[in-house]
Amino acid sequence: MPNIRESRVLIIATDGFEQSELTVPRDELRAAGARVEVASPGGKPIRGWDEKDWGETVQVDRDLASARVDDFDALVIPGGQINPDKLRADPNAMGLVRRFLDSGKTVAAICHGPWLLVEADAVRGRRVTSYKSIKTDVKNAGGEWLDQEVVADEGIVTSRSPADLKAFVAKTVEEIQEGRHQRHFERKVA
Repeated sequence: MPNIRESRVLIIATDGFEQSELTVPRDELRAAGARVEVASPGGKPIRGWDEKDWGETVQVDRDLASARVDDFDALVIPGGQINPDKLRADPNAMGLVRRFLDSGKTVAAICHGPWLLVEADAVRGRRVTSYKSIKTDVKNAGGEWLDQEVVADEGIVTSRSPADLKAFVAKTVEEIQEGRHQRHFERKVA
C-alpha cells in the first residue's frame, strides 16, 4: 500500500478546466506529500475557467502524450465543461485514461470529468456521480448515478462539483493508499 507521501499523481487537463477542480487537488495532494504533475496536450500552459469567466493560467509539467502509467500511482481528471469535452476527443488522453483504468490504479474525476470515464466505457455496472447535467450520459453508459458528494467504486473516485472538493481529495488519498484495485469492466464489444 503506497503512502501518500511517496505517491506520484498525474492531473490531465487542457484549456477550460474548472479552476478549483485542478488547483485544489493539486495543492492539497502536494501538501499531503504526494508528488503531483500536470500534463496537457502539447505540454503547453493551460487556462482555467473560474466559475463564470476565464481564470488563471497553470504551468504544465509535461506533454500528455509522454505520460506513462508506470510513473504514477493515480490519475486526476478535473471538470469544467470545456476541458473534458476536448480531452475525450483526444486519442492520447483517452489512451492514457484507459491504461490507468486497466492498471487498477486510482482514477479520480470530478464534475464533467466523468465524461472521460463514459468515453472509456468504464462506468458500465459501476456506481458513479458527476455534475448533474451529465447524469443522463452516465446512466446511458450503464452507470448507476448517485447524488452524493463522493463515490468510490473499485478505486474509481467521482464527485459532483467544486463544493465536493474536500471529500473528493480525501477519498482520492484514501484510494491511493489502498494500492491497486482489482477491477472488472463490462465494456461493450464493437
